[in-house]
Amino acid sequence: MQAQNIASSTHEPLKTLPKKPFLCTHMHVFITSLNSGSNGNCYYIGNEREAVLIDAGLSCRQTEMRMQRLGLSLQTVKAIFVSHEHSDHISGITQLAVKYKLPVFITSKTLQNTRLPRASFPIRSFQAYEPVWIGELSVTAFPKFHDASDPHSFLIDFQGTKVGVFTDIGAPCEHVIQHFSQCHAAFLEANYDDELLEKGRYPYFLKQRIRGGKGHLSNQQALDMFITHRPSFMSHVLLSHLSKDNNCPDLIRAMFAPCSDQTEIVVASRHQETPVYRISAERAVATV
Repeated sequence: MQAQNIASSTHEPLKTLPKKPFLCTHMHVFITSLNSGSNGNCYYIGNEREAVLIDAGLSCRQTEMRMQRLGLSLQTVKAIFVSHEHSDHISGITQLAVKYKLPVFITSKTLQNTRLPRASFPIRSFQAYEPVWIGELSVTAFPKFHDASDPHSFLIDFQGTKVGVFTDIGAPCEHVIQHFSQCHAAFLEANYDDELLEKGRYPYFLKQRIRGGKGHLSNQQALDMFITHRPSFMSHVLLSHLSKDNNCPDLIRAMFAPCSDQTEIVVASRHQETPVYRISAERAVATV
């Protein structure tokens, strides 16, 4: 895997950085958000040999372009895991899975609520709390509160380095808290600001769906979980799935900054990829 766009403290993902090889280690995990928002979600987690995508809500072309800009290869991706059936999480699956012959891991209930062409690529089922091994990556799903048929979040473990994907969550239940407290890095939903949602243009029923316990995490809920349950060794949090209308990157960044301590706070964009971050159980760092 190439490494020309690795950053630890910049929020400018399209900046071209000089090429430099990763330090030799077998414990690093590389993560990036290729896109995060209601217009498409796709998260990359992998080591130097294999990787997985959590959801594939971008087109195949956009996924390829963004990974290429980051120096990542889709040949490294060995599987796609589906959190739930909403279109912003699955719209790119068919093209990607067919072109790259990728197995798609999805629960039977979620599959029943999609229009995925079942004969076009390998479909594999997963069960909550039963690890799926993709090479040396262990992917464990667990249930969450969301208004979908069978929604799950994921914990990816590589030789003790753990990365969690916690988005599309209506409330921080015990499943989420238990796994978040184990993570060296996490994609954590911060979907909306309470005041912006309340005063915004959304109809009442939609506001209730978002904040009603099976919708999305607010900025305050995300911050409370971060403050209360963040482990001391967590090095990166990628704040994810920000609402276009009911949130603001500067607002959420300002909320987290006084509490960040040694954890780097990254706001994942709904328009472009983040840098690739190198996460380690020893301490997550990034080399440029």
